[in-house]
Amino acid sequence: MNAELDGAVPAKDLVELASRGIRGELLFAVPSVLRANPRLLGYYRLLLGFSQKEFYNKSRLARFGVLEFEGKVTLRLESELPDLCRALAVRASEMAARIGYEKITRELLHELTLLTLGPQLRGSNNTRIGKQANKAVFNIIRQLVHHAAENETEDVIVLRNASHRRVRIMFAADPDISITEDISARSVNRVVAIEIKGGTDKSNIWNRLGEAETSHQSAKHRGFVEFWTIYNVSSLDLTKAREKSPTTTRFYSLLDLQEAGSEASHDFRDRLVSLVGIRAGHSQKRKRRRRLS
Repeated sequence: MNAELDGAVPAKDLVELASRGIRGELLFAVPSVLRANPRLLGYYRLLLGFSQKEFYNKSRLARFGVLEFEGKVTLRLESELPDLCRALAVRASEMAARIGYEKITRELLHELTLLTLGPQLRGSNNTRIGKQANKAVFNIIRQLVHHAAENETEDVIVLRNASHRRVRIMFAADPDISITEDISARSVNRVVAIEIKGGTDKSNIWNRLGEAETSHQSAKHRGFVEFWTIYNVSSLDLTKAREKSPTTTRFYSLLDLQEAGSEASHDFRDRLVSLVGIRAGHSQKRKRRRRLS
């Protein structure tokens, strides 16, 4: 192990750590440590401040994910471990220089991993909340159109509208939900692109609406004509929201859509069935008659 450290880490860094009674492998990854416990790559990743997405996707290191997630080193990766550790050593040395070795302790190294782990856990929780919101919206749509459905799966609803054309409601990504109508064997009418921002953290809503705008612009370029954005915060300044996403043609609150009888839920239903070209279901008609009486 000492030979591995000497070959990958600047000597001055090892001297500084030794003077503070800190073993080099607590800051610098070495192949023998990762062979013995591949999951420790996660420790070094957190120590350097990388989220899983940044480390494995943006840095093109996805193949090394098997170490952290499955605890194993493949034959191919075995030969790449020295290069990986040298690259990590460069970043660790830069980080230590910025912090200052006089401030580095075992406790600080532990706290640095927690600083990265906290946002990572919040990110995982936000992803879970987002998936729940997407599913909730898709289920709302399913309830509104199921009477006209020819086929349904978890991700796609296929309808036959009043013009005998096939309509597809697809639960995917970019946009989160797309609604298209087959005009002919070679022609498709791209009806509605729906972006769902299911996070409940109001402090980040403007960033999320910016992401929705990017997706809607892409959908517009592909020929979509309606762009709906569904948000999941308790209140929203619609004037500012329209500035953040001017392509959005309708904003809907998920909380309002889930409230039976709300003005937003009726507007969403009426626009949806009109755009896809189907009649409202009998139960929906009865509810509307009761509301008017």
